Amino acid sequence: MNNNIDTIDLEDELFEHFRFEVPKGQTSLRIDKYLMSLIQNATRNKIQTAATEGNIFVNDATVKSNYKVKANDVVRVMLTHPPYENHIIPENIPLDIVYEDDTLLLINKLPGMVVHPGHGNYTGTLVHALAYHFDNLPMNSSERPGLVHRIDKDTSGLLVIAKTEAAMTHLAKQFEAKTSEREYVALVWGNVVADKGTIEGNLARHLKDRMQMAVFADPEIGKPAVTHYKVLERFGYVTLISCQLETGRTHQIRAHLKHIGHPLFNDERYGGHLILKGTTFTKYKQFIDNCFKALPRQALHAKTLGFVHPTTGEMMRFDTELPQDLKDCIEKWRGYSKSHGTDEEE
Repeated sequence: MNNNIDTIDLEDELFEHFRFEVPKGQTSLRIDKYLMSLIQNATRNKIQTAATEGNIFVNDATVKSNYKVKANDVVRVMLTHPPYENHIIPENIPLDIVYEDDTLLLINKLPGMVVHPGHGNYTGTLVHALAYHFDNLPMNSSERPGLVHRIDKDTSGLLVIAKTEAAMTHLAKQFEAKTSEREYVALVWGNVVADKGTIEGNLARHLKDRMQMAVFADPEIGKPAVTHYKVLERFGYVTLISCQLETGRTHQIRAHLKHIGHPLFNDERYGGHLILKGTTFTKYKQFIDNCFKALPRQALHAKTLGFVHPTTGEMMRFDTELPQDLKDCIEKWRGYSKSHGTDEEE
C-alpha cells in the first residue's frame, strides 16, 4: 500500500532516463519525431510536454520540440523521478543508528552517501542499506521505502525513517504542516552582518543551470521556501551559522544562502568551491586549499531533528555532534582568524 502524503518537497531533481548520440548521416529531423522512433510507447504529445517542461537536453542545453537534430548531437531525456529506483537489491552497508523502536529509527548519515537511487547512483544508497537491515518498510508517495525526507549526498546528519504505514503518514503530516524541528549548521563565505534573519523566496530550477535551484521574485514561479538563520561564530572571511527550515525544498539552504551572497563553503554546485572572500596572498590561497582538503564537500550538517512520536505523542528531539571533517575545517578558520585578525566588510 502506498502512502499518498507527499514527503518534504524534494522531488525536483532531474534524472537521466534516455540518452542517444545522433549517428553520422542522420538527416535533419524534429526532435519529437526522432525520439518517437527510439523510445518505446512514447507519444508525440508526451515528448512535446517533456520539451515544454525543460526535460529534453541536446548537448547539455534544453531544447523545444521543434529543434532539429543533427549528426553527433547528444540527446538526453531528463525526468523528475529516477529510473530503476524500485529495483532495490539489499546491500550490507553499515548504518549509524542514533535511535530505534518498533515505529521509527533515526540515522546519522555520513557525507558521501546518496539517500535514494538516481542517475549514476543505482547501488550503495541509504535505501539499499535499509532494505538489507529492515524488512517491509512502508513506501512513501514516491515509492521509496521508509523515507520521510532526505538530505543531499554531501550533506551529513539526521534522517528519520518510518517503519510502519501509520508512522509514515504521521511523520509526513508533521513535515507538511511545518511542525517538525530541523536545524542545520553551515559554514558560509563572507561576514553575515545580521546576528539573525529570515530568507524568503520561491525556489525553482535555475533558468540556465538546471542542476541548481534559484530564488524567483514572481510568486507564480516555483514553490515558497523559508529559512531562518542565526550567527554562531564569525571568522572574518567566513561565518558559522545555524539554519532552521520552515519548508524543505530541494537545495533550499544552499540556494537561499547563495541568494543573499553567502554560498556554503566548498559547495561546488553553487560556487562555494572558489575563493570568494579574503586576500590575494599565496599563503592564504594555500590555507583555503588546506580547508578544502579537510572538508571536501559543502559545509552543511543536519544537526538537530525534532518531531512528535507517532505512537506515544511524546515530543522527541535528537542532536548530533558535528562530523570530524567539518570540525577540522572550523578549527582551521578559528585559528586563522585569531592569528590574522580578519575583519570582512560587507
